[in-house]
Amino acid sequence: MNIAGAIVIYIIWWWVAFLAVLPRDITGRWEAQDDGVKGADPGAPTEPHIKKKMWLATKVSGVLWLITVAIILSGVFNFRD
Repeated sequence: MNIAGAIVIYIIWWWVAFLAVLPRDITGRWEAQDDGVKGADPGAPTEPHIKKKMWLATKVSGVLWLITVAIILSGVFNFRD
């Protein structure tokens, strides 16, 4: 495994993790007592917490990346054949 392959695997895992954690802790404007924005879409989240979700995705993808790299380097799966 080269460095470029490791970076690509990490980026793929990061996006998978980010899209998995994105719907966590969402309260739509139609569910909130005071949405605070006139004319906003009722399905839009009141507080998206994007930075928190990005950090969570970074942590999850780091663990998944380490597991993936360990499996590839151990030779359990040989992708070269």
